[in-house]
Amino acid sequence: MKNFSIKIPKGLNKKIVEQISQEKSEPGWMTDFRLKALQIFEQMPLPSWGPDLTGLNIQDIFYYIKPLIDQKKTWDDVPENIKKTFIKLGIPQAEQKYLAGVGAQFESEVIYKSLKEQWKKKGVIFSDTSDGLKLYPEIFKKYFSTVVPAHDNKFAALNSAVWSGGSFVYVPKDVNIDQPLQAYFRINAKNMGQFERTLIIAEEGSKVHYIEGCSAPKYQSNSLHSAVVEIIAHKNTKVTYTTIQNWANNVYNLVTKRAIAKESACVEWIDGNFGSCITMKYPCVILEEPKSHAKILSIAVAGKGQQQDSGAKVIHLAADTTSNIIAKSVSKNGGRTSFRGLLKIVPNAKKIKSRTQCDALMLDSNSQSDTYPTIITSNSDVNLAHEASISKVNDDQMFYMLCRGLKQPAATAMLINSFIEPFVSTLPMEYAVELNRLIELEMEGSIG
Repeated sequence: MKNFSIKIPKGLNKKIVEQISQEKSEPGWMTDFRLKALQIFEQMPLPSWGPDLTGLNIQDIFYYIKPLIDQKKTWDDVPENIKKTFIKLGIPQAEQKYLAGVGAQFESEVIYKSLKEQWKKKGVIFSDTSDGLKLYPEIFKKYFSTVVPAHDNKFAALNSAVWSGGSFVYVPKDVNIDQPLQAYFRINAKNMGQFERTLIIAEEGSKVHYIEGCSAPKYQSNSLHSAVVEIIAHKNTKVTYTTIQNWANNVYNLVTKRAIAKESACVEWIDGNFGSCITMKYPCVILEEPKSHAKILSIAVAGKGQQQDSGAKVIHLAADTTSNIIAKSVSKNGGRTSFRGLLKIVPNAKKIKSRTQCDALMLDSNSQSDTYPTIITSNSDVNLAHEASISKVNDDQMFYMLCRGLKQPAATAMLINSFIEPFVSTLPMEYAVELNRLIELEMEGSIG
C-alpha cells in the first residue's frame, strides 16, 4: 500500500535540495542556507578517524519522502495503517499517562503532534521544525544553526542541506514542564534517509525534559539517519534530553547533538544506542557562562556486525563550571564499542570540576571495546578525574543464576541491567521498563 504522496528521486544534488525547499514552501533565506550547506558537504571529505564509512553510498538514498497524510492534531485522525506502527510502540498510551506532549515522524515529515492545553496556555511551543520556521520566524531564525553550523562537520552539512522534520520546542521564562515531551522517529521505507532537525530553547528559569525514540525495519540495503540537535539553555534552566535509539542493523546513524549552557544552567544528555551498523554520536555541552553544569550519561550495545562509536564532549569556557560523564558499553558476538571523549578547558576557566567514567562489558572473546579520551586543559586550577574499566560477565554470578533455573539469555540480561543501572535509574519508569525489554531482546538475538 502506498504510504507517500511525494517521493523525490534518489541522489543528492542542487536540484534535489531546491526541490525539498520548494515542496516545504520555505522562505528564500532557508533555500540559500541549504544550498550553501550542500557546497560545504561536497567539499568536505569523509572523517578519516573512527568507523569505516566507505560502504555508505550517498547517491543511493531517498532524501525526501512525504507521507500520504498531512499532520494531525488528534490521534483518531491518523490513518490506521500508520497508526498501527506507532500503537505497537506505545505512543498513544504514553501520551495519555505520562507526557506533556508527543510527536511522531514517519519518513521525512511529522505526521502527528499534540501538546496538552495547560502548557499551550503558558506559552510553550511544541511543533515540528518546519512549522517553527513558518509560524515563529523571529525566534526560529535567531537560534537556528547557532549551535551547530553547517560547516561543523560533513554530516552536519548534509543535514543542513536536506533537513526535514524534527521538533521545535520553546519554553517561556519560569515555566516548569513537569511531564516529558516526546518525539518518535520512524524510517519505514527502503534506502531512506531521515534528517530531522531539532531546536530547543529554554528561557531563563524554565525546565523541560525531551525524550526521543527512533526505529526502523531491516532491509537488505542501507539507510541513513543523520540528525542535528541544537539546545540553548538560558540562565537558571534545566534541560534534559533523553534518546533511546533502536535502529535496524542496516542503518548508518551519524548524528550531531550539541547544547549551550548559560549561567547556572544544567544540561543533561541521557543517550541509549542500540542497533545500527554504525553509530557515530558524541553529545556535547558548551559551558559558556559561570556555574553551569553538564551531565552526559550514555549506554551503547553492539552485537554482530555493529560498531557503536559514541561518547561525549564538554567544553568549559567559564569559571566555576562542572561536568560529569558516565559511559557504559556492552559488546557481544563480535560487536565493537568505542568511547570517544573530549574535555576542553580554556585559560580563563578557573575552578573547574570534571569527572569521566567509562565502563565496558564484553560478553565474549570475539568482541572489542576501545576508549579514546582527549583532555585539553590550559590552566592548573582544575579538579579532574578520569577512569576506565573493562570486564566480562562474572562466572560465579552466572553459575548461581543458572543453578536457580534461569536460562542463560535471561541471566545475562539481569547482569547487564545491573551493570547499566546508573543509566536506567535516570529514566521515567515506563522508559526504564522499555530499556530492560530491549536488553532482554538483545540477549536473545532478536533485535535488528
